[in-house]
Amino acid sequence: MKIVDMHCDTLSELLKRHRTGERAGLAENKGHLDLHRMKNSGYLLQNFAMFVDSGNGEEPWEEVCALYELYRKELAANEELIAPVLCYEDIEKNKAAGKMSALLTVEEGAVCGGRIEKLESLYRMGVRMMTLTWNYPNELGWPNLNALQGRKLREAGADAREYLFTPDRERGLTELGREFVEYMEHLGIIPDVSHFSDKGFYDVLACMKKPFVASHSNARAVCGCVRNLTDEMIRSLAEKGGCMGLNYCVDFLTEPVRGKKASVSEILSAAVCHAKHIVKVGGIGVLGLGSDFDGIDTNEALPGVQSMEILWNALHGAGFAEDALEKIFSGNVLRVYREWL
Repeated sequence: MKIVDMHCDTLSELLKRHRTGERAGLAENKGHLDLHRMKNSGYLLQNFAMFVDSGNGEEPWEEVCALYELYRKELAANEELIAPVLCYEDIEKNKAAGKMSALLTVEEGAVCGGRIEKLESLYRMGVRMMTLTWNYPNELGWPNLNALQGRKLREAGADAREYLFTPDRERGLTELGREFVEYMEHLGIIPDVSHFSDKGFYDVLACMKKPFVASHSNARAVCGCVRNLTDEMIRSLAEKGGCMGLNYCVDFLTEPVRGKKASVSEILSAAVCHAKHIVKVGGIGVLGLGSDFDGIDTNEALPGVQSMEILWNALHGAGFAEDALEKIFSGNVLRVYREWL
């Protein structure tokens, strides 16, 4: 079993811990993901997101630079275990050397401030994938979960379901956002539509010649949260040759039932249901992994990188053959990376 995961927020979690004085590193920590557990679990490649919360008052570019410095230092300190990926050949080279691979990404297009030169700087840092938004509108487009709208609803005492289950079908890419997406394709930075609005998904679909990804999104037909993709989106993504990463966030796997917490078996069963539905709709080539580790509350069924064998066995027990699992756990994402990198 070789594992490729399109999304984790471990860099942001480590930076947060460092700022409180905690000595936590990429090699070993108490979060969802560290290098020693990855190595023992069979990881080939992990995408490391530089996640920036553009609504917390910090300057987004300064924050992304702080995250990059942490990434650079951690990879240098652990060069015997993991090495960066700038082109596809690096994955093969690292594997031959007995090392895992790290692919740098950005979660929140607002870090560019609408400036193409910042996008070029990210590419020089090694960024090869970027979500166009997080949970706030920015210069590039609109998210489905708009944190500003959610805050207003909570302050008014409204039902949060309106926020979680109402997609934005009217607002997508801005004109500048279209320019960015086209230039991302030119540079070699994969557009990531996780978090993006429904309208934005189709705007990106119309702009792109190459396949793109939804790095950490599930199936909306199984769990109606708008962070997940509709069946039409899944089919369109598959037809484009792209892929989507199964997200382990419980809120994106199961719809909450008031006063009842989902059991471990129910959570794992939900993950299997998402995988089966996505493959039924889009074919085996569209599904990958996008854990969202260290960016979500702990999933008791899949609490960290050490639990990937549990997911493999659950899917195998549900009827997925080993060759299909190899595609889900690594092959499909590598196919997209081979075309882009």
